[in-house]
Amino acid sequence: QVRLVESGGGLVQPGGSLRLSCAYSGSIFSIYAMAWHRQAPGKQRELVAAIISGGNTNYADSVKGRFTISRDNAKNTMYLQMNSLKAEDTAVYYCYLQYPPHSAWGQGTQVTVSS
Repeated sequence: QVRLVESGGGLVQPGGSLRLSCAYSGSIFSIYAMAWHRQAPGKQRELVAAIISGGNTNYADSVKGRFTISRDNAKNTMYLQMNSLKAEDTAVYYCYLQYPPHSAWGQGTQVTVSS
């Protein structure tokens, strides 16, 4: 069974930075993509950033230039470096793993941007 565990969330002031981590474990033969999604109160879950197996990355327009997704295969961990945080970045952040034909979600980590 595949398990994803997020960490690194918390309370940060506007303009600050956080780094989220997603450690994955279990029987994974081949990863096609990994991604971070977020869900703010009263809103739908949205894609924040994704990294495809070949190394290509995609970002939501709202985070381009501020967030960076990366992965460390040796540590089975994915990261989301978040800089210049804004109040509107407040949400629960979820990591997502796609390993066809399966996929998995983490439990989420809260990020709150507030002064």
